[in-house]
Amino acid sequence: MWNLAKFDSIESLKVPMVKRILPRYVKIITKDLPAKFQISKRIVFDFESNMTTKKMWEEHDRLLEKLHQTQLMIDKDKLSLDELEVPRFSLLDLKIMLGKEILKSCELCERRCRVNRISGEMGECKVTQTKNSLISSEGIHLGEEAHIIPSHTIFFMGCNFHCQFCQNFTISQWYESGTNVHPKILAEVIKGRKREGARNVNWVGGEPTPNLLPILKTIKLIEVNTPQIWNSNFYMSPKTMKLLDGVVDMYLSDFKYGNNECAKHLSKIDNYFEICTRNHTLATEQAEITIRHLMLPNHIECCTKPVLKWIAKNMRTKAIVNIMDQYRPAYKAKEHMDISRAVSEAEIEEAINYAKKLKLNYVS
Repeated sequence: MWNLAKFDSIESLKVPMVKRILPRYVKIITKDLPAKFQISKRIVFDFESNMTTKKMWEEHDRLLEKLHQTQLMIDKDKLSLDELEVPRFSLLDLKIMLGKEILKSCELCERRCRVNRISGEMGECKVTQTKNSLISSEGIHLGEEAHIIPSHTIFFMGCNFHCQFCQNFTISQWYESGTNVHPKILAEVIKGRKREGARNVNWVGGEPTPNLLPILKTIKLIEVNTPQIWNSNFYMSPKTMKLLDGVVDMYLSDFKYGNNECAKHLSKIDNYFEICTRNHTLATEQAEITIRHLMLPNHIECCTKPVLKWIAKNMRTKAIVNIMDQYRPAYKAKEHMDISRAVSEAEIEEAINYAKKLKLNYVS
C-alpha cells in the first residue's frame, strides 16, 4: 500500500536528475546490477590466523582495488556475479575483522575516544554493543526522499553528536534502552521487508557509525540484492570510510553546519567542517550520494549558504541536495535563542533562491 501514500516514488527512478546522478543505485533496484556488498562477498580473502593488523589493512587495500576492478567489469556487462566463486573467506569477512580491531581502541568516528569497546568500555556515544545490533525500531519508512522510499529504515541507538535540537533525542541520547537483535535475525527481517516492497536498507540512528561492526556482520548475512544506504552525520574516521567502501551503494549525508563554531555550539563537536567536507569528498569517490541540509533559523548566512556553496564548488554534478525546511524546536532547542523558533518563509525562500543561483541539483 506504500505506493498509495507516496505515488510519486513510483516514477522517481525515471526522473532525469536521479538517473544521471544515481545511475548505479537505480540499476540495483531495477535488478540490472548487484549491490556492492554482494560483490565484496565474492572477493577472495586468503585468511591467515597469525595476520597482524598492519598486514590485514595492506590486504584490505589490495582486495579493495580488486573489488573496484571487478565492479567495473560487472557494470560494463563484461562479467556477471554468478561467474564469481563464493569463497570461504571474503573481503567482507576481512572488513568485519578490521572493524573488531578498531573497536579495541575505538576510532570509528573522529572523536577517537580510544576506549576498548570489545571489553565493554564506553566512549562518548555510549554504544557498548559489538556483537548484536541495538536498535530503537525498524520498518518501511515513507518519509524519505522520493527516490529512496519505500525505505527499510533501521534506527540504531546512540550518537557521537549531542545536537541540542535533535528530533530523535530519545534514541541518540539514550532516553530509550533499545532492542538487542542478532545479525542473523536482522538479516531475515531485511529479507522480509524486501518482500514487502522496501527499495533499500537505510542504516540510521542516532548514528550508524558507532554500530559499524554489527552492521557489517548483518550485511554479510543478507541474501537479497538490495542497495545499502549509509544515513549519517559524516563524522566518520578515514578507517571507517575505508570499511564502508565496497559496502555502501548510496551515502545519505546530514550536512548540518557551514563552520566549526556553530557545530561546537549546537552539537558539541570539534573540527566539524574539515571532517565533514573530507568525508563528502571520499564518499563521492566510493559511491553515489544524496546530501541533506536542514535549515536552522538564524543560520542561513553562517551555515546554509556556506554548505550549499561548498557543494556547488566541489560536487555540484555528483549529488542530489535536499534542502530541508521542516525544522521545529525539539529537545533543548528552547534553551538556545538562535534556534528557538521554526524557519521562516523568508529564510526558506532565500535558501532556495541561493540554490538556484548555484545551479544545484536540489529538491525541497
